[in-house]
Amino acid sequence: MSDKTVIDRNIRNVIVLATCQALFNSGRTLTFITASLVAISMLNGNFTFVTAPITMMLVGTSVGSLPAAFIMKNLGRKWGFFVGSVVGTLGSMLAAYSISIDNFLLFNFSIFIFGLYGGAAQQYRFAAADVAPENIKAKSVSIVIAMGVIGGIIGPETVILTKNSLSQIPFEGTFWVLSLLCLLSAIIILAVDIPNLTLEEFTDIGRPLTKIIANHTFIVALIAALFSYATMNLLMTATPVTMRIEVFTDENIARVIQWHVIGMFAPGFFTGSIIRRFGVVRIIFVGTILLLFAVLIALSGNSFSHFFLSLLFMGIGWNFAFTGGTLLLTEVHSPSERAKVQGFNDFILFTGLAMSSLFAGIIYHFMGWYWVNLATAPMILSVMISAIWLRRIRKRNSHVTQGN
Repeated sequence: MSDKTVIDRNIRNVIVLATCQALFNSGRTLTFITASLVAISMLNGNFTFVTAPITMMLVGTSVGSLPAAFIMKNLGRKWGFFVGSVVGTLGSMLAAYSISIDNFLLFNFSIFIFGLYGGAAQQYRFAAADVAPENIKAKSVSIVIAMGVIGGIIGPETVILTKNSLSQIPFEGTFWVLSLLCLLSAIIILAVDIPNLTLEEFTDIGRPLTKIIANHTFIVALIAALFSYATMNLLMTATPVTMRIEVFTDENIARVIQWHVIGMFAPGFFTGSIIRRFGVVRIIFVGTILLLFAVLIALSGNSFSHFFLSLLFMGIGWNFAFTGGTLLLTEVHSPSERAKVQGFNDFILFTGLAMSSLFAGIIYHFMGWYWVNLATAPMILSVMISAIWLRRIRKRNSHVTQGN
C-alpha cells in the first residue's frame, strides 16, 4: 500500500471517528446535565441517590467494555461501534419513556443500557491509532478526542432547546433527541475503514494479560487515565446538584458544563503536538497541576465564576492527563493483544468512574461540596507521583542504553 493511500485512509478514518466522537460526547454531555436533574425531580429532594443514574451509565460503560472489545476483535471495529450505537439508541428511547411515566428504577435501567454504548464508543480514541502512521499517531488520537468539544456545544444547547419543547414533562423530549444522535452515529460509523486483524494476528494470543499489566508503562497509563477521569467525574457529577441547591438556573448549569466539556476536548487540537515536543510524561504532570488548581478554585467560593473556572481548568487538566494515558497504553500492546488490553483498561477505568459517581452523591449528601473536592486530592497526587516515577525509570533506561 502506497504512502498516499495510507495517509488518505487515515484522514478518512479520523474524520469518521471524530464525527462519531462528537455525536457520542454530545449525548454524554446531555446526559451528565440532565440525569441528576431528572433524579432530583423523581426523588422529591432526597439527594442520597441523586447521582445513581450517572453511576448506572458508567456501570454500563464498564460492563460493555469487554464485550465491545470481543466484538471488535472478531467482527472488526466498524461492527463493534455499530452495535454499540444501536444499543445506545434503544437505551435513550427507554429513558424518554421512563421519564414520561415517572419511573426512577426504569430510568436507571435505561441509562445503564445507554451506558453500554459507551463501552464501544470510548474506543474511538484507540481506533484512531490502529492504522495511523507512527509519526502522526499522537495527532490522530488527540484530534479524535478533541472533537468531543462539539459535544460541549451541542449537548447543553440541546438540553436548553428540548427541556420543555417536545413534551410537557421536563427532559422527556431531550432523551428522544439523544436517541437520534445515537442512531446517526450508527449510520456514520459504517464509513470507517479499519482492516480486521489478519489471520496470524487473530490466532496469536500474545502475552498473558498478567504480564502486560505488570509493565510500568501500563500501570502509569491506567493510573493517569483512571484517577484524572475519576477526579473530573466527581466534580462534574456533583456540580449540577450543588448549583441547583445554590438556586442557579438550568441555563447557568448548562453553561458551566458546556465550558467544562470545551475545556476537556478543545486542547486536543494541539495536545498531540505538544506531547511530541515535550514528551507524554511531562504533559501528564502538567495535567495534574491544572487539576489541583481547579480544586483550589472550587474550594474558594460558590459563585458562578468559581463553578465556571473550576470546571474549565478541570477539563483542560483532564485532557492532558487522559490523552497522555491513552498514548502510553498504545505503547504496551501488539495488534493481537490490543482487544484484551484496551478492553481490560476500559473495564477498570469505568468501574472506577462508576464508583466515583456513586460516592459523589454519598459524600455530597453526608459531608457536602467541600469534602467532594477534598476527596480528589489523593487521586491527583497519585497521578503526579506515578508520572514522576515513570520519568525516572525512562531516564535511567536511557542512560543504560547510551552506556551500552
